[in-house]
Amino acid sequence: MEKFVRIEYVGQRFDTRSGPFVALRNINLDIARGEFISLIGHSGCGKSTLLNLIAGLARPTDGVLLCAEKEITGPGPDRAVVFQNHSLLPWLTCQQNVYLAVERVFGASETPGELKARTASALNLVGLRHAMHKLPKEISGGMKQRVGIARALAIEPKVLLLDEPFGALDSLTRAHLQDELLRIVSATKTTAIMVTHDVDEAVLLSDRIVMLTNGPAATIGEILSVELPRPRNRIALLSDPRYAACRAAVLGFLHQRHRRPAADGQGSVAPHAEKQSEQPETIVAS
Repeated sequence: MEKFVRIEYVGQRFDTRSGPFVALRNINLDIARGEFISLIGHSGCGKSTLLNLIAGLARPTDGVLLCAEKEITGPGPDRAVVFQNHSLLPWLTCQQNVYLAVERVFGASETPGELKARTASALNLVGLRHAMHKLPKEISGGMKQRVGIARALAIEPKVLLLDEPFGALDSLTRAHLQDELLRIVSATKTTAIMVTHDVDEAVLLSDRIVMLTNGPAATIGEILSVELPRPRNRIALLSDPRYAACRAAVLGFLHQRHRRPAADGQGSVAPHAEKQSEQPETIVAS
């Protein structure tokens, strides 16, 4: 497997008024180019913290992160983030919100006409070319998220980072955007890393699901390889026993094997937790 994104012995500690708080410890993960990875675990296990480290929004206390063999030392156009909150500027239209990012990255090398064409292409990719001149207050929550995805894709990132991008949406809109994301990632061959609490979403979208133990001092407990063919159809998957097996494996971890190992002196060992060592266990549902 090509090691496109590499996370090596990463730990993150925060200084608080009550003393140091260890959020993450000993995180080791290699991600291939074009792979879709989901990070899942209980609230407070450090999923978003890990995503912020990959984005370069924070620096790790321990270890190193690399993208395309270059150390991640801060934010960059090779990594784009889509947050749960769409983060659109309310006084700008959809087109202007996307254009702002495009101009920042390509303004020195492309003409205004080329920048506008790139912006229109990104909005068209997410099915919003008809709404490009509308303000955020004039479109739905799902459409705002699509603008956020368009803005991220418009800068042609090597890695697309998604922090629960559909968490605040109703179930029908969420399902529609999941299908759109499947289509977009397949078309662009973008490497994607997504934080989610939704087991079905993780199984539907992912090539591998990275399951984190409970915090504090969270680490990778298990990694599930999702051996489901692409393209994926959510209706067809409902009757696929491999889908059910993947779903059961993730739920089993979250409900039974999510505690951190007792080797650090913090808490008891949950069933099968003794398997955790320097490298997480990789499982394949069948």
